[in-house]
Amino acid sequence: MVRQRTLKALTRAVGVGIHSGQKVELVLRPAAPDTGIVFRRVDLCPPVDIPVSASSVCDTRMATTISPGGDPSGPKVQTIEHLLSACAGLGLDNLYIDINADEVPILDGSAASFVFLLQSAGIELQNAPKKFLRVKKTVEVRQGEGKKLMWARLEPHHGYTLEFQIEFDNPAVAATGQQVHFDMGSGLYKKEIARARTFGMTSDIELMRSRGLTLGGSMDNAIVVDDYRVLNSDGLRYDDEFAKHKILDAIGDMQVAGHPLLAAYTSFKGGHALNNKLLRALLADSEAYELVSFEHEREAPAGFAQLAPAW
Repeated sequence: MVRQRTLKALTRAVGVGIHSGQKVELVLRPAAPDTGIVFRRVDLCPPVDIPVSASSVCDTRMATTISPGGDPSGPKVQTIEHLLSACAGLGLDNLYIDINADEVPILDGSAASFVFLLQSAGIELQNAPKKFLRVKKTVEVRQGEGKKLMWARLEPHHGYTLEFQIEFDNPAVAATGQQVHFDMGSGLYKKEIARARTFGMTSDIELMRSRGLTLGGSMDNAIVVDDYRVLNSDGLRYDDEFAKHKILDAIGDMQVAGHPLLAAYTSFKGGHALNNKLLRALLADSEAYELVSFEHEREAPAGFAQLAPAW
């Protein structure tokens, strides 16, 4: 059968939160089958567990933030999308994430460091069937009109593909690839998606810092763009890095469902808020999805039963 996965051993990471600027430590630990991914705020007394689910999302401004039951006044963990994207890219189902602050460290601004940490700990197959969330009918959410229109869609598909189109009024971004299609069954997540960094415009960064945001941001953990060019001395990692980072974010945001998807995801100018709105719309319609497992690996979509190769 296609089996669930966890870590073989624990691993640690230390960094700063991109918005808080606060130093934070993560300890990533194995978890039993059917645990899911659970954040634990170990800096609180007693520690607070926050299982990852669509209903636990309490804020989607600038990042995806969760709290117990989605309570906006409860203990939070923010900026979870890059770590969840790495978990999805490696097919991890069960994991405890001990964290001593309210924000996941940004590390280099991509998912690559998390992929390295997880693979360094080793991936272990568990004696329990992996559960996929299979989309049975098309679900779409839309927002805005005209130039402000954005939308996101999930359609039935035997596999998991993502397509994202961006449209920024910025010459430096417009000069790069604006549309990306990626197949999660290709085995190329680490090579093609994981290294894409978060990005920001200088004008936006100044405004956000005046509001107490992006206090930990720098060119070491983000692409910074002015009105005409990329300011990072090392340039871009991919010709279409901006669009690929949107794919990376979407993979993490969709992982909030609690199970890997079997679907075709498409988005035009979407973001964290629209992704969560899309997931909630899907889960609100019991006829739009089902949970499935594969007794034989040959029944699963191509590439979904294999472990990703080590670095």
